[in-house]
Amino acid sequence: MTKLAVLGGGSWGTSLADMLAGKGYDVALWIREPELVREIRIKGENTWFLPEVKLNSGLQVSDDPQEVMRDADYFLVAIPSQFMRQGLGQVKGLFPERPVVVCASKGIELSTLKPMSKVIEEILEDKDPCYASLSGPSFAREVSQGLPTAVSLGCADIELGRKLQDLISTDYFRVYANSDYKGVELGGALKNIIAIATGISDGLSFGHNARAALITRGLAEIARLGVVLGGEERTFMGLSGMGDLVLTCTGDLSRNRQVGLKLGQGQTLDQILSESRSVAEGVKTTESVRHLSLKIGVDMPITEQVFQVLFKGKDPGHGVKSLMTRGLKME
Repeated sequence: MTKLAVLGGGSWGTSLADMLAGKGYDVALWIREPELVREIRIKGENTWFLPEVKLNSGLQVSDDPQEVMRDADYFLVAIPSQFMRQGLGQVKGLFPERPVVVCASKGIELSTLKPMSKVIEEILEDKDPCYASLSGPSFAREVSQGLPTAVSLGCADIELGRKLQDLISTDYFRVYANSDYKGVELGGALKNIIAIATGISDGLSFGHNARAALITRGLAEIARLGVVLGGEERTFMGLSGMGDLVLTCTGDLSRNRQVGLKLGQGQTLDQILSESRSVAEGVKTTESVRHLSLKIGVDMPITEQVFQVLFKGKDPGHGVKSLMTRGLKME
C-alpha cells in the first residue's frame, strides 16, 4: 500500500492528510504537540486547528517523526514557512535518498529571502530530493468538507508531476499539473500580502471598487516580481495566481484577509496575532517580500504600504491614500 507522511498538523496539513487517508492510502501525520496528538486520538478531530471536523479513522497521528516517516513513499510538507528550516532540519536524517517532497506551505523565508523550494533544497541537499509545490484556491475547511476544489501542482519533472497529480486528486479535489514550480509557489506566497491589503480596505469600508482595484493591481505586482524570480507569467493567470488571489482576498475564511479587516477596523497587529493560534503567513511574507523587492529593484507599491501599516505603525487609511496619489502611469 502507498504510504504518505504528512509533516505539519495545522489546518492545511490535517485536511490534506484526512483527504488522502480517505482515498485508502496509508497516511501518517506528524504533529509536534503530544497533547494535540492525544486529543485527536481520543476525539477524532483536530480541535486546535480544524475543529468540528471528524477525521478519517484510518488516519494515523503521532508526535514521533520516525514513526510517521518510516517507509513512506511520499512526503507532503505543510510546516509554516518561517519554521520550515527548523522543522525539516530536525527530521532530515529520516528522509531516504531521492525523497519525493510535495510542499504545501506558502511563504518566503524572512532570514534568507528564499522561497520554500530553495529552503527545502538546502535542508535536504545530501538527500537530492524530487520537489513539487501544491498551491491554489483551497481553504482547508472546505476541503475537509469535501467541497469542490481545484489547485495547481508545480513540478519540473513532468512525468513525476503527472504521477503526483493522479496520487493527490479525488472526485472533489482536482489537481492540474504545471512544470513551472517556481511560479506556482510564488503565486501562493505573494497573494497573502494582497489579501491583507484588501482586508484593510474592506475594514475601512472603502467599497467594492477599491477591492477590485487592489486585486487587479495586486496581480500585476505579484507577476512582476514572480517573473523576475524565475516564474512564468502565464502561471500567475492560473489557479495558483489569480485563483488563489481572488479566494484569499474575498473569502472570510482567509486568515490574511481577517488580519487586514481587523487592522482597518482599528486593532493593532499585536492584538490580532494574540487572538489566533493559526499562522497568517502574509504578515511575515510582507516583511520578507518588501526586503526582497528593494534588494532586486522591483516596484511593489501595495506591498510597501502593507509593510508600513504592519511594521511601522502607519494609519491604514493613509496607506490607501498613498497608493491612490502615486504618480500616474500607463497600465
